[in-house]
Amino acid sequence: QVQLVESAGGLVQAGGSLRLSCAASGRTFSRNAMGWFRQAPGKEREFVAAINWRPDNTDYADSVKGRFTISRDSAKGTVYLQMNSLKPEDTARYYCAADSSNYVHQPPVAPSAYDYWGQGTQVTVSS
Repeated sequence: QVQLVESAGGLVQAGGSLRLSCAASGRTFSRNAMGWFRQAPGKEREFVAAINWRPDNTDYADSVKGRFTISRDSAKGTVYLQMNSLKPEDTARYYCAADSSNYVHQPPVAPSAYDYWGQGTQVTVSS
């Protein structure tokens, strides 16, 4: 059974930092893109960041570019999201996702492209 398990989020003050991790089990995703999405109450799930099977191939939402960094350790089956300079508008439930397609050219940004999802973890940024 494939599982993606996010680390605990938390409450952080504006301007602070938080690092999320997502551990995959049940299969390897070393040939696959992985992504982070978030969903705030009353809003649709939105793309945050994605990383391809090649770890130097990444993509970010404009709203987090320059503040968030996605990385992966394929040997450990883990993807990370380092979040710096957090803002209250970053408050949301964050989800890890994995694409089942192998060796895609670019990491996808659409939620529909991802086949596996974690349960999500809450990140709250206070002003």
